[in-house]
Amino acid sequence: QVQLVESGGGSVQAGGSLRLSCAASGSALRINAIGWYRQAPGKQRELVASISNEGTTHYADSMKGRVTISRDNAKNTVYLQMNSLKPEDTAVYYCNADWKFYSDPTPWTSWGLGTQVTVSS
Repeated sequence: QVQLVESGGGSVQAGGSLRLSCAASGSALRINAIGWYRQAPGKQRELVASISNEGTTHYADSMKGRVTISRDNAKNTVYLQMNSLKPEDTAVYYCNADWKFYSDPTPWTSWGLGTQVTVSS
């Protein structure tokens, strides 16, 4: 299966920037897409951005224009560059992968443990 490890979270003042990383590992499988989600206290988990294996990106309205998702296939790592951060961006940010084994068409999804992002005013 796919293991996902997030890093790069932390505390920053409003207007600041952070770059999150999601390192994926696994064998005999294909990752079709990786997405970044976030969950603030008392709120549902929501999509921030996603990127397909072909590089097609999608951004949710909540952070559109302030985030950029990219991937380094050689390193099996996806990045989320976040700029102009606001206090309402405070949340745990999770990495998610949609994948399948080469030998089986069944789709699977995996989550990382998350990384905390705190934005102070």
